[in-house]
Amino acid sequence: MSINRESAVHSSPAACDAQALAERVAQAMFDRDRASQRMGMRIVRVAPGRAELTMTVREDMLNGHDICHGGFIFTLADSAFAFACNSYDLNTVAQGGAIEFLAPARQDDVLTAVAEERSLSGRTGVYDVAVRNQHGETVALFRGKSYRIRGHVSGAS
Repeated sequence: MSINRESAVHSSPAACDAQALAERVAQAMFDRDRASQRMGMRIVRVAPGRAELTMTVREDMLNGHDICHGGFIFTLADSAFAFACNSYDLNTVAQGGAIEFLAPARQDDVLTAVAEERSLSGRTGVYDVAVRNQHGETVALFRGKSYRIRGHVSGAS
């Protein structure tokens, strides 16, 4: 996995530390995330409360209508959500998620899911994920609700 750094030209040392932490956590999570790996997902970039992943739609991801099965699109969005909400190195799981499918994805489409934190208060958070194809067309919109549990993603106590 290779993560591109967000521009840190005007960032404070704390912001740089937070970015480095988000990247370390994403690497640790991705190394253990067999589902995302097997689906061919790649992390494009991460930042505190934000993640961008891509996935190419393969033939074995097509449903009976010859379009990408919604479950694969949901999983891509859910993975981006997971990387965004765990970027602080605090174990966080999905409390719920909902998706709206807006356009079909077809074989060989390259889908990009961008997850952005909307709210983080106490142990809960809300994240929005937009899934777009290589033409910039929005395929789906996902909203995930997170819940922080004990522990750290990195394994630190």
